[in-house]
Amino acid sequence: MLDPDVVFLNHGSFGSCPREVLQYQQSLRDRLERQPVTFYVRDLEQMLDDARTELAAFVNCEAKDLAWLPNITTGVNAVVQSLKFSPGDELLVTNHEYNACRNVLEFVAQRDKAKVLAVNVPFPTTGLSEIHDVIMSRVTDQTRIALLDHVTSQTGLIMPLETLIPAMRERGVQTLVDGAHAPGMIDVDITGLGADYYSANCHKWICAPKGAGFLHVKPEHQENVRPPVISHGANSRRTDRSRYLVEFDWPGTWDPTAVLSVPVALKTLESYLPGGWPAIRKHNNQTVIAGRRLLCTALEIDAPCPDEMLGSLASLPLPDSDGPASTSALYGDPLQAELLQRWNIEVPLIPWPAHPKRLIRISAQLYNGITHYERLAGALRELFPQAA
Repeated sequence: MLDPDVVFLNHGSFGSCPREVLQYQQSLRDRLERQPVTFYVRDLEQMLDDARTELAAFVNCEAKDLAWLPNITTGVNAVVQSLKFSPGDELLVTNHEYNACRNVLEFVAQRDKAKVLAVNVPFPTTGLSEIHDVIMSRVTDQTRIALLDHVTSQTGLIMPLETLIPAMRERGVQTLVDGAHAPGMIDVDITGLGADYYSANCHKWICAPKGAGFLHVKPEHQENVRPPVISHGANSRRTDRSRYLVEFDWPGTWDPTAVLSVPVALKTLESYLPGGWPAIRKHNNQTVIAGRRLLCTALEIDAPCPDEMLGSLASLPLPDSDGPASTSALYGDPLQAELLQRWNIEVPLIPWPAHPKRLIRISAQLYNGITHYERLAGALRELFPQAA
C-alpha cells in the first residue's frame, strides 16, 4: 500500500504490511466486533497459542516460552524493570543501542542505584572480532546484564551474538537481546543463541501489522519476569498454564489482531519468491549491498563495515549537519525532509553518535530495486558536490 510516487527506503523504521495481511487483520476485527465476549473469553487464548506456535517454529524456540507484546520496547521494559540490582551493579549496553531501550536501563539504574556502562563500539569497524573484543573488554565483576543488539538500528550491523552470549555466560552475565530487526531479515535461532531474554518485532521485516512483537524468556527466569501492566493474571489460580503466559496474554482489553496476523504475514511473504524466506533474505541482502556500493561511490567513501555484517540495512556517514539538533525522538534532520520534498525519497538521517554527526540508513525490501538507490545517489551528489 506504499505511495507509488515515493521511493521508500525506510522499511527498517516501521515496515510496510501487505494488503493480504491487512485484509486478514480486518476480518479478525470484524469477528471481534460481531461477538466480543466470544472472541475475548472463549476463543482468544487458543488463537494466541496457535499463532505463537507458528512464530516459535520460525524463530526456533518453544512456543510456551514466547509472550506476545506490541513491540520490543515493551519487552525490554518487562525484563529490566522486573530485575533487581544492587548499588554498584553494572548494566552493559553499547553506543549503538536504540535510545528507547537504552532509556530503560537508565531508568532502572537510577531506581536501584546501579550504573549503565556504555561501550563505544567502533564504526567504521573491521569486523566481528573487533566488536566482540571491544565489548568483552568492558565486562567486569560488577556486570550483571548486557543489552545486546542482534542487528543495530542506527548502524545496521549484525552483531556477533554467537560468540558474545556464551562469553557473557562464562562471566556470569545475563544477556537480553534487542532483536527488533532480526526476524525476517536474518535467520533467527533463539534456542541456538541461548540468550536469557530475547525480544523482537514482527511488524518490521516479517511485515505483520503494526503492534506485533514478542518476548522470549528462558524457563528458569520466567517466574521473575512480570509484564509492565499488572492485570488479572497476577492472582490467577490456574495450574494448567504458566503464570508467565497467563499474565502476558491478558494485559486488559487490547486489540490482539496484529499478533494474530503474524502467521498470515509469514505465509504471505514466503509466497512472494520461489525460495521462500531464505530467498527473501538473500535478495534483500544482495540489494542493500549493491545500494550501499552506489552510495559509497557517490560520497567517495569506503564502506564502514564488511559486507558479511549486513542483513538488509546499511548506514553510511554523511557530512556533519550545519543546523540545530532535532527535538524529535524519531529523527528530524531537515535534509530528510528535503530529500522527500525534492526527490520523493523517504530515507532516514540519524544523528549518530551525536549531533552534528549523522548517518544515512538505507533499507532493502522486496519492493526496492537498484534504480531507487541510483536516485538517492544522484541526490547525494547534488547535495554534496564536494564529495563527488
